[in-house]
Amino acid sequence: MRAVAIKKGSREKTTGFKEMGTLRCDGCGEEFFLGHNPQSVDKRVAEKQAKWLEKVLADDHQCDKKHPDRIELPN
Repeated sequence: MRAVAIKKGSREKTTGFKEMGTLRCDGCGEEFFLGHNPQSVDKRVAEKQAKWLEKVLADDHQCDKKHPDRIELPN
């Protein structure tokens, strides 16, 4: 696994990932830690992943779904 988004305050572990930033859901305010595998850290990829994650989180609200604690990010 190269990159994940993990909900802050969840029981999911962030160990082994390099923190690339935090994203807050516009719909509910929940925050997600964006982490990359230390061997594949890429700031530009992280920026694209943050935009992708914003859309996923917004879609969750449109579908009345709860956000999962861990979301695997695309490369």
